[in-house]
Amino acid sequence: MTVISKKTSASIAALAGGLLVLASGGANAVPSFARQTGMACEACHTVFPELTPFGRKFKLNAYTLDNLAQVSGISANRDRTLALNQIPPLSFMFQTSYTSTKSAVPDTQAGATGGNVPADALAKNGQVLFPQQASLFYAGQIAPNFGAFVQMTYDGTSGTFGWDNTDIRYAKSVTDDLLLGVSFNNNPTVQDLWNSTPAWQSPFDQVSATAPSPAAATMIDGGLAGSGVAGLTAYLSWNNLVYAEFGAYRSAPAAAQIDSTLSNVVKGMAPYFRVAYERQWGRNSWEAGVYGIQANLYPGGGNALSGLTNRYRDAAFDTQYQYIGDEHLFSVIATYISEKQTLDASYAAGTAANPTNTLKTTRIGASYYYLRKYGGALGYFSTTGSADDLMYAPGSLGGSNSGTPDSKGWRMELNWVPYENTKLALQYTAYSKFNGGSANYDGSNRNAKDNNTLYLLGWINY
Repeated sequence: MTVISKKTSASIAALAGGLLVLASGGANAVPSFARQTGMACEACHTVFPELTPFGRKFKLNAYTLDNLAQVSGISANRDRTLALNQIPPLSFMFQTSYTSTKSAVPDTQAGATGGNVPADALAKNGQVLFPQQASLFYAGQIAPNFGAFVQMTYDGTSGTFGWDNTDIRYAKSVTDDLLLGVSFNNNPTVQDLWNSTPAWQSPFDQVSATAPSPAAATMIDGGLAGSGVAGLTAYLSWNNLVYAEFGAYRSAPAAAQIDSTLSNVVKGMAPYFRVAYERQWGRNSWEAGVYGIQANLYPGGGNALSGLTNRYRDAAFDTQYQYIGDEHLFSVIATYISEKQTLDASYAAGTAANPTNTLKTTRIGASYYYLRKYGGALGYFSTTGSADDLMYAPGSLGGSNSGTPDSKGWRMELNWVPYENTKLALQYTAYSKFNGGSANYDGSNRNAKDNNTLYLLGWINY
């Protein structure tokens, strides 16, 4: 064990041993980590991707706990200079899906000038993606105190292959109670330990890749990840109770150069913070915390990266409760994000009707599993914000006839996990409001309930 001090190694070893006893002998965990640790999935996950307290500790300690023979080196001072697992920490993920909306969406070429597609033509409903997503992972120890979770993904909707969630860490215990670390990552909250923040938020983390989705989202809720960023954060964990993290992000898109062809380019650095408190007792754990980011962005999209910017200030609260029993597992998560937008650049360019806007997102979800095989989840989501006729304009399918971003609804899910690395999910999303309205929300006679989505997902990890 390379990230744990001598003073704490005994307690961690005891915890790991206890979890190995609890783990079912024939199961494999999330593959790279399972091969490295020799533990079944249930040591680190309730049902993937949700982490257990031990899974959070494993991530906190830079993914470096191992139970494999290693190629190692030791200096004259008995410091470890190398620690390479003899089995490479590689794994593969495959997702396939079926999506059907209550009403088919308009054909993308409907009514196009010079085309033969009628204005009322519809796309085929009931779309199969094979794959929806396929990913290759490097996940595990790189060197003493140093590990990584690196994901490369083929996206079945765009037909492209590129970098996905990435978290590279160094961590070290400096006293019995204090651990310090750094994370180099590409998505604010992807490095977070709990499943109540946006990147891994269960049951909201897996949604259809082809169904319509609300137009508005806060920057910390995937907005910066979509534009390509890289962040360096420093964190501490004290006494397994208090977690604090601070750092900053900078634009890092997959482009030859950062210029006016891009959108939402970070000016300078975007500071990020995270503070959380977790209490564990018996088979229960409860966390409450705050997190946020402030980003000054050049709109780009044909405008030079100079002069005025748009400022987004996101502040959020989250909480998570878990009960992990031998037969019953229960989790509740909630988050609330408040974003204040100061739109100097967009207002001056005439693409925003207001100089300032707000956006607020609420998500509350609960999940239950029996024997880690049969489960269900229920979640409520809501996004509301300022009316702005230029930012939220009418438009077929994705527009807003009311000029507001409001979207609300429920997500229901049934899960079957026949093996610890295989999941089948049946999900239904029901909208009561979509892009500002319930009826004729887009100005083209489409209703919010027309976007209700049936989604069947098959997910394997190997």
